[in-house]
Amino acid sequence: MKTVVQRVKSASVTVDGQLISTIAKGLLVFAAIGKDDTAKEAESMAGKVLKMKLWNDEQGGKWKKNVQDIDGEVLCVSQFTLLASTKKGNKPSFHRSARPTKGKELYDHFIAAVRDQYDSSRVKDGVFQAMMDVALVNDGPVGVDFTCVDEAVTIEIDTDPAEMKDPSGLGERPEEGDTVKGHVHKVFEMPASLLE
Repeated sequence: MKTVVQRVKSASVTVDGQLISTIAKGLLVFAAIGKDDTAKEAESMAGKVLKMKLWNDEQGGKWKKNVQDIDGEVLCVSQFTLLASTKKGNKPSFHRSARPTKGKELYDHFIAAVRDQYDSSRVKDGVFQAMMDVALVNDGPVGVDFTCVDEAVTIEIDTDPAEMKDPSGLGERPEEGDTVKGHVHKVFEMPASLLE
């Protein structure tokens, strides 16, 4: 399962010109169900979304509070396109996404888990498989330095993250005391002032 979580000042979902859901300060969560996902992943994702620390505290400490700590609201929107693959050609492939029946079942399970783990009146959602218009106001300016007090925040959460590659090329991490053979390459640049 994959989600993209955005910290927002407000967000809403409209279907066929009719307002379906709206929230004030909180999280907008785009959620995609994979073909191999289970109820366990949906429950785990619900916990991750609710516990993600995306707000500062009153003393200016960064990344200290989650949506529950600020009494924020949560708007969940199904978004199977998050699982698109673009490895081959220019046309996205959605073979990693769950079929509609399974997708709806697990998406509903995810929403129920978010509501169970939080105040259900503060959790809204869209309409599964509908053409939804989503509007939002980001919480903070986009494209600013992270030292800024209020940043626009967009986080991707994946229950099956890609495997991290070992950039050293040494394979598994050696135990303490093991001898490791390899080559170390360093590039030294001569300062221009020394070349004069």
